Amino acid sequence: MTATCPSDVAPARATAVTLAVFYACGGLTVLLVAMGADADGIARPALLAVALTAFAVAGTTARWGPRWPQAVFHALVAAGTGLMTTTVLVSSDPVTAVVCASLTGFVAMDAFCFFRLGPAALHLSGAVAAATAALQWRGDVPLVTALAVCTVTVTIGVVTQGLVDLAARAVRDPLTGLTNRRGFDDALHRMIATSGRTGSKLSAALLDLDRFKEINDLEGHAAGDAVLRRVADAWQRALPRDAVLARHGGDEFALLLPGTAGSDALHLVRRLSDLHGDVGVSCGVTELQPADSAAQLMRRADHALYLAKAGGRGRAELDSGHTSELAHDLAAALAEGAVEVHFQPVVDLSTTTVTGVEALARWTHPRLGPVPPDQFVAVAEQNGLIGALGEHVLRTACSALTPLRLAVGGSFGLGVNVSGRELCDPGYPERVRAIVAELGWPASDLVLEVTESLLEAHSSTAVRALHTLRAAGLRVAIDDFGTGYSSLSRLDTLPVDIVKLDHSFIAPIATSPRRAQMLRSIAGMADALGLSLVAEGVEGEDQDAVLRLEGCRYAQGYLYGRPVPLATLLDDVARLRTDALAGSASGG
Repeated sequence: MTATCPSDVAPARATAVTLAVFYACGGLTVLLVAMGADADGIARPALLAVALTAFAVAGTTARWGPRWPQAVFHALVAAGTGLMTTTVLVSSDPVTAVVCASLTGFVAMDAFCFFRLGPAALHLSGAVAAATAALQWRGDVPLVTALAVCTVTVTIGVVTQGLVDLAARAVRDPLTGLTNRRGFDDALHRMIATSGRTGSKLSAALLDLDRFKEINDLEGHAAGDAVLRRVADAWQRALPRDAVLARHGGDEFALLLPGTAGSDALHLVRRLSDLHGDVGVSCGVTELQPADSAAQLMRRADHALYLAKAGGRGRAELDSGHTSELAHDLAAALAEGAVEVHFQPVVDLSTTTVTGVEALARWTHPRLGPVPPDQFVAVAEQNGLIGALGEHVLRTACSALTPLRLAVGGSFGLGVNVSGRELCDPGYPERVRAIVAELGWPASDLVLEVTESLLEAHSSTAVRALHTLRAAGLRVAIDDFGTGYSSLSRLDTLPVDIVKLDHSFIAPIATSPRRAQMLRSIAGMADALGLSLVAEGVEGEDQDAVLRLEGCRYAQGYLYGRPVPLATLLDDVARLRTDALAGSASGG
């Protein structure tokens, strides 16, 4: 079934067209009986007025009905009962009255085609009661005749309900009650045709529950089924009335949003994913482009879903269907070397000296100003620029930092962030090794920073690439550890040398004894596994003190230095060295 449509059962256009046909047929029936009514009295004029009213409603419904809310259709079905009752009361003879009363069959069919069982039964009961009362009010129609008409009407309603249920089973998922894949495909073709005819927008989305297999494996299939039903119910209530939500198979849902641009659809699915904090959701969104087929539209939605998972899951990505202006400008900036690389120091807490840096891309658009990294990185991933961006950052960082590395002497770590798209490129490991060799940067001083969820999303390809690079001497850091589904038990199975604790984990360590105890335990386990531990997002002296006390050796954050250009980094390095010497002298 559709998540929201003008009726509870039928889609918007079908509801409007069917109701318009019934009103037109009812008007024709009344027109025919009016022609046989007595010329004297008010019967013929009254019946003609009812017939014209029915024709007017039919035309109006056919033209604008697909845009109406559900309440209007309930009102129109109830109005049909009212018009039927009027024709029974004004009919000039009992035969005409019985014919008009038989129009309750239209009401029965309307109700059970359009509405759920409860509201449909109320409409049927109202129509039967009104027809019976009107026939008896006349005094010239036997009660048994009225009951016969009502029996036929009820039979029509029961049969219609059975046919509707039978048809619904073919396009409805029995577990969630949502539209199934077949019903979704029917709606997709219908909406694409409507969009082509009217020029209206249409967006599609694929939503995938993260780690759903773990729920089934750990808690059982009954728990997994309960999660699917809960998610489906919540999303149905949150969606607009004309959206189509379907269970596409397994733990994947599909969504159609007529009249919605891709950017708006992206915001909507992000709100949907936020409804379930305990269930991660990856979403891929795209907007219909001119001349798109159904297959092309859903292929792009699937590509966007792939990007979302490549970015670490729990994300929503938009595939715009064409290279955006921002992507064009980013490509030009990369070609011109206009994307800057800033550096944030990583400090050894035992000596308060800089032992390495994390390289971070920064881009200032000539017209828009500074573009947030998460925005232009997403654009790079969606438009095939992420490889060029990653290579630019690596080359620039190695070239710029070589004098500092030589001046410091010994090991000096350079951390660069790696996306899932890069790790899934078969040529990525060889390109990295070639750049390192070309620029003379020691392989052991290069740290590839990835998220655990990214490795989980690309377990076979990404992990294999990291093993290849580690074999060449590079190191691997798990970034943002301590968020989402981080699992300590996986630290001995993933190709990891460094664990970077997320800033959200570090933030309360100075005020939460339990968090400080957790830090001590993680530091001890990391040490036992031969892993280096880095605390991210350190902003206060109190946090720094706890980190030193609990055995965390390395840290980075605004307390030691923000991401800055190379010239400013050199000043930060000198400042930290001066602070370390002062502290040493004071301690001495």
